[in-house]
Amino acid sequence: MATERFLNGAAALGLVVMGGLLPGAEFASDFVEHTERAWIGPEYWTNPLQDWRVARGRLECFVSGMNRNVQLLTHTLGKENAGFRMSVKLGRLHPEGQLTPGWAGFRVGIVGPVDDYRSAAVHGRGLDAGITASGKLFIGAEQFEVVEKRRDAGIGLRDVELVLTGAPEGDSVRLTLTAVERGSGRKAREAVLVVEANRLTGNVALVAHWERGGGRAGAAASPRGGSSVYWFDDWKVGGARVEAHPERVFGPILWSQYTLSKGVLKMTAQMPPLGVEDTPVVGLEVQEGGQWKRIDEELIHTLARTATFRVADWDATKDVRYRLVYALKGKGGKTAPHYWEGTVRRDPVDKRTIVVAGFTGNQDTGFPNLPTVKNVGYHDPDVLFFSGDQIYENVAGYGIQRLPVETAAIDYLRKWYLVGWSFGDLMRDRVTVHMPDDHDVYQGNIWGGGGRKQPIEEHERGGYVMPAEWVNMVQRTQTAHLPDPFDGRPVEQGIGVYYTDLLYGRVSFGIIEDRKFKSGPKGIVPPTGGRPDHVTDPNFDRQAYDPPGATILGERQLEFVRHWTGDWRGADFKVALSQTIFGAAATTHGAEFMRLVADLDTNGWPHSARNRALRELRKGYAFMYAGDTHLPSMIHHGVEDWNDSGWSFCVPSIAAGYPRLYEPDEPGKNRAPGMPDYTGEFLDPFGNKLTVWAVANPKKKWREGAYERLMDKASGYGIVRLDKESGKITSECWPILVDAAAPGAEGRQFPGWPKTIDREDNFAKKGVAWLPRVVVEGMSNPVVQVVAEESGEMIYTVRVRGTEWHPRVFTKTGLFTLRVGEPGGDFREYRGLRPATREAAGVLRVGFGGQ
Repeated sequence: MATERFLNGAAALGLVVMGGLLPGAEFASDFVEHTERAWIGPEYWTNPLQDWRVARGRLECFVSGMNRNVQLLTHTLGKENAGFRMSVKLGRLHPEGQLTPGWAGFRVGIVGPVDDYRSAAVHGRGLDAGITASGKLFIGAEQFEVVEKRRDAGIGLRDVELVLTGAPEGDSVRLTLTAVERGSGRKAREAVLVVEANRLTGNVALVAHWERGGGRAGAAASPRGGSSVYWFDDWKVGGARVEAHPERVFGPILWSQYTLSKGVLKMTAQMPPLGVEDTPVVGLEVQEGGQWKRIDEELIHTLARTATFRVADWDATKDVRYRLVYALKGKGGKTAPHYWEGTVRRDPVDKRTIVVAGFTGNQDTGFPNLPTVKNVGYHDPDVLFFSGDQIYENVAGYGIQRLPVETAAIDYLRKWYLVGWSFGDLMRDRVTVHMPDDHDVYQGNIWGGGGRKQPIEEHERGGYVMPAEWVNMVQRTQTAHLPDPFDGRPVEQGIGVYYTDLLYGRVSFGIIEDRKFKSGPKGIVPPTGGRPDHVTDPNFDRQAYDPPGATILGERQLEFVRHWTGDWRGADFKVALSQTIFGAAATTHGAEFMRLVADLDTNGWPHSARNRALRELRKGYAFMYAGDTHLPSMIHHGVEDWNDSGWSFCVPSIAAGYPRLYEPDEPGKNRAPGMPDYTGEFLDPFGNKLTVWAVANPKKKWREGAYERLMDKASGYGIVRLDKESGKITSECWPILVDAAAPGAEGRQFPGWPKTIDREDNFAKKGVAWLPRVVVEGMSNPVVQVVAEESGEMIYTVRVRGTEWHPRVFTKTGLFTLRVGEPGGDFREYRGLRPATREAAGVLRVGFGGQ
């Protein structure tokens, strides 16, 4: 798989590959002429994507700003101190326009906070060597400041050839930068700098930089402004120090994600922003008898840049090799096929334990998430679950663009692409679920309000700030491959929905969109005196903060949950996947560690809506798996009493930013012997009953170093193991820097984990009466369903272990229907059953298969 992708990339670049890297390799740019597009090509990464384009057969930075750069992915400067040469032709895009401070040229020796070329491409710093807007050469920030003060005239920047050479001098390198104005032959005064050889190891890039307020070269801040817009062409890199890495190409097929449920395969190919003259379709092929067979072809969505396939009647009994195929047009309009390969794994219905990896909160500070990707690969999960905040707005310091929609879409895609660049090799072979949360749609918090439009200053009233077309684009990139929605009618503004169920490995996942229908607090609760979602008054009126009609799950979603919890066809477990948990389990917020009385950006609010959701979820004995809070937790929820509803596992952030802690004022009640004071039974600020088993509070002082800092902020990932034979659910909470493959690693999880519960613990409400004890013959592990006849309400449905179950009910009066067996097959129904005491309930013997 990896080798095949490597060879495809090498072929696309016209390189001969011997072993791994290629020292002494040559690179020459070959920008396409047939179209204009934001994506430069598979060899490059642009910062930011929306400010660069290929047009008229050359590379253009057409938006002026700080630190605009194009990283070369396939060629780097190696560690060996040897010579190299780099050249490029460049000029101002608008030579007659106003001249503002800035420069264009090269960056070399680029390294990032993480030792990986992708980190360098997104966050890297290096040594700058370029030509200023006044036509003067410099190498390094000190020279830049000096030459900008010189009074001598520089050369013009209409059409310049810039050349940087490096010549070894002992343990150092002499860098020489020259430039010639190609029309007149006029030469600039050369720049020379001797540097330590190791300073040059790393990525290389082209840069167009606006010098805000005079600043200095290479400043990290990156706002837009000025008129430092440039074109580049004929970029060449060569010499003995240059190493080639053709396997590092990124695109044109960036990655794939798929689900397989009930015999239907859905798969999305994520593409870059291509041109209107580029090939508009992606093909899907499967391997049969050693040959590739095309089974589908789909158009690329013009805004989301996705191609989504839906294949019914998929043979889920075997692993199937697949490849996505795209015909990329190159120089002269010639096309070459590019491939992305993977395996659609068989539905593991006979596998004893299904493993689900859980993620949330993906700040770019951990990119490309090396320890997490490595460890998750070791666990080899069956399903990947990303609960939200797959992206944050501030990726690489370039902020956000909200309009126009096309530019805002490319701005989002630049951030979204980091997810696939990190996790793509895991996603290509596994069922994957993504759920966009608030930051994914460029909001600090999201109360969806049924899809209403809200201005950013009023978003706490409930609704979406970004245009509906853009919101749908985000959802398409993250959720188009999910099984078809339960009720596909859009909400207000035509915003789509994706809540649905996924059946895989005999685990039924309810994908619960718990933000879209939620009420906003502003205008329906008393003013907080500050942020509308932060309550700071310790004497606040809980009743006033539980207004009638306020929702978390809308009525349509509740109807879906009722259907899902009652449908156990082909399922041994129910797992509810939500963006956040149904409780407020954080007391301390932010880098200043401020204490909040209550946080309305939780699913602990509104209280009554939270209880309605839990009452429906527990009817299917659903275990709850979520993220969002930046605070890992394991909590047993209660409605009428503590522990009468489901357990939730909130996973750690992949890379935590905003910290939260749980520091209750008093120790928890009825906590297990030896457990910390922050565990046990609590009422959260809204009066919700929570039994806290574990939380992983971040430290309040953080080390330097990208991953060390994230470790101190309680970053990591979750693993849930669903053992179908025993009916047990084990949650594991892994810190980012623990090597999961190391001996004894299990004992180095966050305190309180691993935690194992029984399936039946997710609805532990005590019964007050009983129906006849069910004894089954001729079938093991039947499904038992209890329905109240007068109201028609399903009381609960569960697959029991073994052949006996004593169904309890929660009233001593009324008539009940009991169903026993296999839904969709032999599912027996017994009506008119009256509740009784446990001893007087009697026995109902049910025989199957002639018994």
